[in-house]
Amino acid sequence: MRFTSLLLAAAGLASTVSAYWLGDIAHQGNAPFSGAGYSVFRNVRDYGAKGDGVTDDTNAIDAAINAGNPCNQGCTSTTTTPALVYFPAGTYLISGSIKPAYFTQLVGDASSPPTLKATANFAGFGLIDGNPYYTSVLNWKAVNVFFRQVRNFVIDTTNIPPGNAATGMHWPTSQATSLQNIVFNMPSTSDVVHVGLFMEEGSGGFLTDLTFNGGATGASMGNQQYTMRNLKFNNCKTAIIQLWNWGWTYFGLSINNCQVGIDISAGGPGSIQTGSVTLIDSSLTNVGVGVLTAWTTGSTPETGGSLILENIALSNVPVAVKGPNGTMLSGSTGAVTITAWGNGHSYTPSGPSEWSGTVTANPRPAALLANGRYYARSKPQYETLPASSFVSARSAGARGDGATDDTAALQNAINSAVAAGKVLFLDYGLYRVTSTISIPPGAKIVGESFPTIMSAGAFFNDITHPKPVLQVGATSGQPGYVELSDFIVSTQNAQAGAILIEWNLATSGTPSGMWDVHARVGGFTGSQQQVAQCVKTPSNAAVNPNCIVAYMSMHVTKAASGLYMENVWLWTADHDIDDAANTQITVYSGRGLYIESTTGTFWLYGTGSEHHVLYQYQLSGTQNIFMGQIQTETPYYQPTPNALSPFTPVASLNDPDFIASCAGVAGNCAAAWGLRVLNSKNVLIYGAGLYSFFSNYSTSCSTFTAGQTCQARIASIEGTADNVNIYNLNTIGSQSMLNRNGQQIAWYGDNVNVFPSCVALFKSS
Repeated sequence: MRFTSLLLAAAGLASTVSAYWLGDIAHQGNAPFSGAGYSVFRNVRDYGAKGDGVTDDTNAIDAAINAGNPCNQGCTSTTTTPALVYFPAGTYLISGSIKPAYFTQLVGDASSPPTLKATANFAGFGLIDGNPYYTSVLNWKAVNVFFRQVRNFVIDTTNIPPGNAATGMHWPTSQATSLQNIVFNMPSTSDVVHVGLFMEEGSGGFLTDLTFNGGATGASMGNQQYTMRNLKFNNCKTAIIQLWNWGWTYFGLSINNCQVGIDISAGGPGSIQTGSVTLIDSSLTNVGVGVLTAWTTGSTPETGGSLILENIALSNVPVAVKGPNGTMLSGSTGAVTITAWGNGHSYTPSGPSEWSGTVTANPRPAALLANGRYYARSKPQYETLPASSFVSARSAGARGDGATDDTAALQNAINSAVAAGKVLFLDYGLYRVTSTISIPPGAKIVGESFPTIMSAGAFFNDITHPKPVLQVGATSGQPGYVELSDFIVSTQNAQAGAILIEWNLATSGTPSGMWDVHARVGGFTGSQQQVAQCVKTPSNAAVNPNCIVAYMSMHVTKAASGLYMENVWLWTADHDIDDAANTQITVYSGRGLYIESTTGTFWLYGTGSEHHVLYQYQLSGTQNIFMGQIQTETPYYQPTPNALSPFTPVASLNDPDFIASCAGVAGNCAAAWGLRVLNSKNVLIYGAGLYSFFSNYSTSCSTFTAGQTCQARIASIEGTADNVNIYNLNTIGSQSMLNRNGQQIAWYGDNVNVFPSCVALFKSS
């Protein structure tokens, strides 16, 4: 097939074949609520795109994106019109912005990434405009743009005159979105004003494996929070401009031959716009100023511009950190490594203390490292495999129509793929299952535009006998290795006993992985957990039993180990994505991510957990965990009802009781924890945003003026805590930022930042 593809390409023949398996395999995705004849997969060549570097392919690409009337201009959001728009290798000349619709993935040939090349007279805001300004505001509310990917492209603005404004990609989006394997090529002349990546709003998010060559600015970005990994900047004037943020984690940056590495000086010392930045395991070479900051003693807000640097290799970087009054940290014209340095407020473990200078670096367990850095691995795209290495779930008999019981067919497809040593291709669909789906060792599963495995029926609706929807490994501690990517696990109707993902597998050597695998509970067509069934009821504490929809999002059991998680969002819906007004709903899921592995060894890059009743993250009796920029939100309805309803705390799960622990605590104490760590060690958190925006659906509690009164507490460390450390802890709406064994450690009012409160450095001992 690969040889045939090359012959066809040489002959200039339009075809759906490709050198990459995704273009070769049959596509049978079923979007059950999009109407007859709707195609999930679109190859741009089938819509007239030539990819010859000469023909203007703009209209053909637009036709591929807009086939089937997806959610674009004027549409709020959707889950009913998914699309995967595929670009075979080639150079696609474009004269206007490519504007992917909501719930649309743009994917290029991973074995030979296609080039999107602007014409000299290009008109538009980004060669890819991920959220257009059709009016004076963004088409989609940036904090509600979910479930989107762009990967495997070269974005080239070199035809546009260097002095003309040009942007490679405009990407104001939110959770469960990702960019991967993209190269931005821009002119390198002294007069260049091009920008590679621009985002101005949103609640992200994750991106990885991006390279920026040339330009005035590699990436110019403002967003609530982000994890960004493996970014390379070559010959940019400024590699990164941080327009604003609450919390941001950069891992594995390589900045080369730039005047400025990271500019976080927006607003100046009188009105700092950057909340906090965590930069780790990175290198800067031939850079004039590593970090340009507005922070200084007495700047406003007082913790604005909080900065942590850890394990940063400098080569010919004369100034490592420069502030308003000059050099804050000297670099070197030779080679030097910054072990750990920062500024902001510290608690070690008491505080606050304002500091700027060297700190003791986190002790790093060897089990979490590879070549001296924290282990990381990009999502596998199987670019070396032929199409014959993939097995289709639909071809194996699964319907994916949201109504048929697909349990047996889906299980057989998984087992057959493992037995044959092949990858299961989960064609788009809503796969309704009425008993547990088992993922055996050796499984590799990749989805097409976020298909959904959705539990249903009485098997999952016993709150006293919870059952896993997806069980990875048959028993806790079963040895083996799996790879899971690009799909969603959900529930349908009342599912009070559903554990969406139970992870039992113990992996040694190369860790098992979950990439872009999400738990989504409620708020989408087919879930029967929408506005019609579960509309919000402010000031009414009565629980609708039909809206108790999950017991737990993810459980990592005691003997499990060796799991890498990247861009995993465990979301209990706060609104109906398929409602034109995004109307808020009240659905109840008990617990977020619970890790009780005694061995540990877990990596969490860019994960989030939101709106679970008892907690978002709970770590108990575990160890050796890396967490990069975790993000949480408390349920919007609490305290009506509070966290004691409708799930009774279970002692065997170490659930918080909110009774004894709330004795004598003023304010809304029985509210979901954002983060709870019990009797654990070597828990290293590189950025955390723990948010409580609402009380009984009102946001009046979440401002500094209101006194951050949404809840009394949001993060807790209990029992023994050896090497449990947090960099740049940001909280909103909670009076106490951090508790230790029931006692308040950090108070919100002592650590005021741009919108959250921020503690730059917490060490448990």
